[in-house]
Amino acid sequence: MKYILSILLLVAAAQAQNFVSTTPFPDAPSKTAPPFWTMEKKINVGILAGLVAADAVTTQKGLSQGYRESNPIMRPLVTQGSGGQAAASAIGFGAAVGVVYLLHHTHHYKAERITMRLMVAGEGLVVANNIAALH
Repeated sequence: MKYILSILLLVAAAQAQNFVSTTPFPDAPSKTAPPFWTMEKKINVGILAGLVAADAVTTQKGLSQGYRESNPIMRPLVTQGSGGQAAASAIGFGAAVGVVYLLHHTHHYKAERITMRLMVAGEGLVVANNIAALH
């Protein structure tokens, strides 16, 4: 009896395999990544560049009036004059755009947009703080 039941199960399994389609599954539609340099990104990077330049000018003006750089990482650079300030600004700007590109490259598009906006807002607050301190 066990043998007959085993044979029936094997026959049923063989028949079930005949119902399975042998055609391959169609490829999933490929979702192409949006380009990195969109109009929004160009505008945000331009605004950020302007804010970094404004930060550099206000920082150097504040240092000439006796104020002290509050960022301990950039302090050794910005106290060296305009050359050091240019290097510090380039490092900060490059790091900001680099982080945004890394998020884009890893397909974190929403985090990319949020990060870019936060960097612009943060740099705007730094410039506003510098201007308030100078007046």
